[in-house]
Amino acid sequence: MKKEYDFSQAKKNPYIRDLKKQVTIRLDSDTIIYFQHLAEDNGIPYQTLINLYLRDCVQKNKKLDMRW
Repeated sequence: MKKEYDFSQAKKNPYIRDLKKQVTIRLDSDTIIYFQHLAEDNGIPYQTLINLYLRDCVQKNKKLDMRW
């Protein structure tokens, strides 16, 4: 490891817009359990699965149908 590094020619990260942002969201316990089981079946973390589902909703421009 060097004692000093020269960052004078460094470039900004071009993917900075793609970084994830941490948020706090309140979900029902049964919703979390559902995604945890689904994630176990697919071998991925449940938070990643929730993010993939929400991203799919955004890409498909899904609208919530709230009928009571």
